[in-house]
Amino acid sequence: MIVLVGRISRQKRPSRSLCSTRHRFFSTAAPASSASSNLRQKYSFHPPPSLHQNPNPKPPPEKKQKKKPPYKPPSSLDRSGAKPVRSSLPFDFRFSYTESSQSVRPIGLREPKYSPFGPERLDRVWTGVCAPAVDPKVGSVEEGKEDPNLEEKRRVMRAKIQGEPLTGAERKALVEKCQRNRTKRQINLGRDGLTHNMLNDIHNNWKSVEAVRIKCMGVPTVDMKNVCAQLEDKTFGAIVQRHGGLLVLYRGRNYSPRKTPVIPLMLWKPQEPVYPRLIKTTIDGLSIEETKIMRKRGLNAPAMTKLAKNGYYGSLVPMVRDAFLTSELVRIDCQGLDKSDYKKIGCKLRDLVPCVLVTFDKEQIVIWRGKDYVPGEDGYFLKDRETFDNQDGDLVISSWTRDNPDNSRSQIDFDSGEE
Repeated sequence: MIVLVGRISRQKRPSRSLCSTRHRFFSTAAPASSASSNLRQKYSFHPPPSLHQNPNPKPPPEKKQKKKPPYKPPSSLDRSGAKPVRSSLPFDFRFSYTESSQSVRPIGLREPKYSPFGPERLDRVWTGVCAPAVDPKVGSVEEGKEDPNLEEKRRVMRAKIQGEPLTGAERKALVEKCQRNRTKRQINLGRDGLTHNMLNDIHNNWKSVEAVRIKCMGVPTVDMKNVCAQLEDKTFGAIVQRHGGLLVLYRGRNYSPRKTPVIPLMLWKPQEPVYPRLIKTTIDGLSIEETKIMRKRGLNAPAMTKLAKNGYYGSLVPMVRDAFLTSELVRIDCQGLDKSDYKKIGCKLRDLVPCVLVTFDKEQIVIWRGKDYVPGEDGYFLKDRETFDNQDGDLVISSWTRDNPDNSRSQIDFDSGEE
């Protein structure tokens, strides 16, 4: 019993309270703090002047943040003092070389004479129609005629670049390399014809290959001879094969990719100038009543053909000539074509057939052969397929295949890949 009570008494010993321990701690710490303060008074310590805080502190200078300049998108018009580009090409720069005529002078401009090459980017003056290679103050340029010396200069340059004519085997190898199953390299020539920027595309392709394939579609194909002539004249190349609207353009033996001509790019398409009206109130030689009757007859006549949009129109002129042998009025259905497209087609037919334009109403081209119509002789237009060679291998446009139809397969006659 005594042992049990002793154990209980040991377990119930009172523990020191937290308050008592705090009292002891602060009571022992008080003399230390008083001792430190006595030392401070005894030695009279003062901090050095450098540690004194400035009684009148100056506010730190505010950092002036530089204002960012307003965002200016990159532009090719910003020349930053660069000199204008000088090009030695001996021809007038135009937007389209196949769809513009030097013989027809415009009667007005639709916009100010802003150069499509950009301000101060070219050393030639833009006249609203072209950038002539000579001073625009010369009378011949103002009349719309090109300097005759430039044509001779182009002929000499082309002969120098072309060198000796190609042989039959060389021409065959070039044409085979340009087939669709061999390469996808192709330049498309559309409704605007041979444009100025397309010259740069052709020379960029010639840096890698000797010949390039060109596909012609749309309005320019009405006059394929003009397309071929302008391509050879402006690029100094040579067409070695043609099938329909597909051409193979060769750069020449002496062509140097490192010495390509400087061709400044047009930054935008200039507005077309104003030309005289194609359809007059009355047809020459007819009265007003006779003109109205002829227009009604033309619109009611059966359509000779229907033109597809962006199609190949190389056979349109021979078809119209043949139709004029039996009928004085011909109607061509142009539904689905842009108004500017069938107007350009009618203008080309007027000059090539020749004929008289009657009306463009209801998306139709109605033409009249005229009172004194004389059928034109063939020989002006290229055949549907041309190999541009003869038996001797000279690079000329000959009629050897036409005169020898039985032996046409012995010549270089390659299909373009289109049916």
